[in-house]
Amino acid sequence: MSARTSVVWTPEFLTYQLSDDHPLNPVRLELMMELSRGLGVLDGVDPVVPEPAGEVDLTRVHTPGFQTAVKSAPEAPFGVGHGLGTADNPIFFGMHEASALIAGGSVAAAREIAEGRADRAVNMAGGLHHAMRDRAAGFCVYNDCSVAIAWLLEQGYERIAYVDVDVHHGDGVQDCFYDDPRVLTISLHQHPLTLWPGTGWAGEIGRGAGEGYAVNVSLPPGTGDAGWLRAFHGVVPSLLESFRPQVLVTECGADTHSEDPLANLELSVDGHRAIYHALREMAETTAGGKWLVLGGGGYALYRVVPRSWTHLMAVALDRDLDPDTSIPADWTALAATRTRSPLPVSMSDGADPAFERWGGSFGERVDSAILETRRAVFPLHGLDPDDPRD
Repeated sequence: MSARTSVVWTPEFLTYQLSDDHPLNPVRLELMMELSRGLGVLDGVDPVVPEPAGEVDLTRVHTPGFQTAVKSAPEAPFGVGHGLGTADNPIFFGMHEASALIAGGSVAAAREIAEGRADRAVNMAGGLHHAMRDRAAGFCVYNDCSVAIAWLLEQGYERIAYVDVDVHHGDGVQDCFYDDPRVLTISLHQHPLTLWPGTGWAGEIGRGAGEGYAVNVSLPPGTGDAGWLRAFHGVVPSLLESFRPQVLVTECGADTHSEDPLANLELSVDGHRAIYHALREMAETTAGGKWLVLGGGGYALYRVVPRSWTHLMAVALDRDLDPDTSIPADWTALAATRTRSPLPVSMSDGADPAFERWGGSFGERVDSAILETRRAVFPLHGLDPDDPRD
């Protein structure tokens, strides 16, 4: 490993069990870890075992009343409010404990970086970016992304960049830091007219002192690898180079994939691998190598998420996998006990994620989204939205 990387993990993460048929089934984490082990990605890695986030950490983001509701809901589930007891966020026993453990995992990852034990830290159970200050939303109870960022701010960090590549808008994190210029939030997601939560318009740019520090790139349904990467490189590098974060935090949802059942983008696992390489490069060139990696969405549980996030783990550990790497037979046998779906045979979809960089033109479908976002926020950072050199 050329960079020091900590991996936060405990099998107790798998207790975040909403129900067997809920989209956020922790089997995706189990299969990701087993695939990473089977391919040697985690050889010699001793995971950091986290403690649950305590009241002090959670209260930096979530109201005391909401925390009380989460704790008491399993025993008194009727009319609890706060977004609990819905189809997206059903009440289950151990809900507070499991959610606090995931948030604690992201704080533990942040601590590894802040205390100098690692340049990069990974919590693949994290990335629950929709939870708001006083309510659960979108499968997320506690917003571990925001809790970790708030912890870093408490330690004295003054510039933190959060880049969200999930197919859904990173609304909870944006909302938490909407008026805080210390946190630059950038979300690339499917257009809000076509996908929940219906937010993340280019005109959402922050408030007050935070104006210009919320950035949203809304991608048309059907966007594939080339369009997504064109949009990313047309917006994100310039802003990160201008902001110069002390830490780059990334929410790496895998639900942009063409097989994901809950959204309508058309990326491949090969495209995801290219995204993770780009994020690593951004961490190295703009954030002094400090990179906090979180999971997120992803509901193609067997064919996509384990492969995508194994690539992510490999990239974070500087153990990049050849896309043509074969899936180990032991992993296939394990996955076959969980599903009857056809299983992948390699770490590639056979796609070519090559793309043409944005040059100020309107030759691609995503170009209007690129220019709309650039015109909304680039002038606030002293950048020329119409000049592709910026």
